[in-house]
Order: sequence, then C-alpha cells, then structure tokens
Amino acid sequence: MEFVFSSQVIEWRGPSPYYFVPVPDEESADIRQVAAMATYGWGVIPVRARIGQVTFHTSLFPRDGGYLLPLKAAVRTPHALSAGDDVTVEMTVRLPS
Repeated sequence: MEFVFSSQVIEWRGPSPYYFVPVPDEESADIRQVAAMATYGWGVIPVRARIGQVTFHTSLFPRDGGYLLPLKAAVRTPHALSAGDDVTVEMTVRLPS
C-alpha cells in the first residue's frame, strides 16, 4: 500500500521535543482498512517513508483517528525541517508477507 501526500511538520512537546508529519484524513482512512493486518501492537503501523532524498523505516502512531509519521533528526537535518514546514512524503505500509 503506497501513498504520496503533503502535510505540515508539527512539534509535540514532552520531556523532549518530537516532530511528526500528520497523515491526511484520506490516507489515514485507507491505512485503517489494513491496520489489523499491519500492526505489531498498540496500533502502530510499520512503514517505509521517503522525504526528499532520505529514505527511512519507522512506525506510524495512531492519534485521534489518524496517524502521525515520526521524524527523527536524521530525517529532518538534511532538509533543515522544523515545525510548520510543508513536506511531501512517499510512504509504503509494510504488510507482513
């Protein structure tokens, strides 16, 4: 299951800041259809994603009926991404074989 979408980087404040890209509603609805097959627990969904030239593996976090794509510093730094920046994401949900 592959997606391409644009969204805005958000910052989640906690003991340390975390950055995420919210998955848009339409794509989140499609992901929910395969969530039971894809999740390995707690509703997280494993994905391979690409922003610019950086490809990475992570897991989507469920949040308010949608999903958040976490962005580590190794993803943000090459593109100087911070909260409020618009990004285009290429993403594949990794279903078990």
